[in-house]
Amino acid sequence: MRAGALAGAGILLAGCAREPLAGDASVGDDAGGGTTYDGPPVSLSYWNGFTGGDGPIMLALVDKFNGAHPNIDVAMNLVRWEDYYQKVPAAVYSGAGPDVGIMHIDQLATYAALNVILPLDDVAAALGLAEDDFAPVVWEGGIYNGKRYGIPLDMHPLGFFYNKGVMKEAGLDPNKPPATAAEYEAALEQMKSKGIQGSWVSPFLFTGGLMFQSLVPQFGGSLYAADGSRATFDSDAGVEALSWLVGLVDKGYSPPNVGQDADNGAFMNGDNAFIWNGPWIIGLYASNPALEWGVTPLPRIGTERGAWGNSHNFVVMNQREPDPNRLQASKVFISWMSNHSIEWAEAGMVPARRQVRESRAFAKLAEQNQFAKEIDYMHLPPPVPGIPDAQEAVERAVNEAVLRIKSPRDALADGARIANDLLAENRASYGGG
Repeated sequence: MRAGALAGAGILLAGCAREPLAGDASVGDDAGGGTTYDGPPVSLSYWNGFTGGDGPIMLALVDKFNGAHPNIDVAMNLVRWEDYYQKVPAAVYSGAGPDVGIMHIDQLATYAALNVILPLDDVAAALGLAEDDFAPVVWEGGIYNGKRYGIPLDMHPLGFFYNKGVMKEAGLDPNKPPATAAEYEAALEQMKSKGIQGSWVSPFLFTGGLMFQSLVPQFGGSLYAADGSRATFDSDAGVEALSWLVGLVDKGYSPPNVGQDADNGAFMNGDNAFIWNGPWIIGLYASNPALEWGVTPLPRIGTERGAWGNSHNFVVMNQREPDPNRLQASKVFISWMSNHSIEWAEAGMVPARRQVRESRAFAKLAEQNQFAKEIDYMHLPPPVPGIPDAQEAVERAVNEAVLRIKSPRDALADGARIANDLLAENRASYGGG
């Protein structure tokens, strides 16, 4: 199981954190305030994992920034997310790390505890960023041990995509996607009567695992205790959520043993009507002229609304020999990118800043606005070092239940035991927090 490997990696990195990197420094300690840079020409290294269709959009933004700042040259380096979180700390500890990077919000606490990234409270203050300009869930999610480590760029909750062509084939109104559990199952039953399996359930993180993580809060539960000290996804709410998901397979609304990304392929090929996916997929669907589709907030299957979500955050990497000029230039880059996040929204993401979401330009992005409706009930894991390790146990439980290896209750109980062991191990490794 990858969880054990990741936990071991976490311990190894914690040991590396004893290298002579300042653990209490911040960008503001070495860089001046404000959002302008008047120093000598500098080159910045910027790493991220945007290797898909979002990559060219980010690169165009970097090129635009470079054109507007002749004394700052930002070079963007793409690293697959699968490799990113191992390569970044290794580079930082060796003294060859980037100046600026992107990290998912659920990773910030881990890399803050490892001294890989710097506190950014001074940056937020210098840029005039305040809590009321951000959704509370992402503003608070960037804080670890009382310090801010991320400047939110975007939010990406899970949404509900529907294939209008398949719905029409089944005699359903293609402009009225189901919004409740009763409507959802009625639509699936109608499609089943026409020989259509309309909601494929993947046993993998994308998308079955993310469906489960959205369903747990809908049934009134949570994945973890608020302080991240223990797993709670094995509660009655979790069992009810996973049982509903597995029930889609049992009732014949989904084929069994759906392969990785097969649900998405079936959606695009007209074999699957409903898929719970993220805004990152908007560009792919929009590029297929034969695909008639729509997107709306997730249906309310339980008693409450809820959606899995995440957020890309700008971070500044720790350096063995901090350069005040590069630090100040990094601050200018982050400020500029934050103010131009409407252009990043074209990649499908929802801008983190309220003033950008309320702009006329964002109002024109119809699909992205559907995801923005979910912000108030988007759920993130608590900002605890090593929490991604525990997430692996969630994925395993979903996989075992959907593949009918274990019952939902047994799969979640076993997963919670593994997660709690990992959480305890990480508390010892990272020194609490």
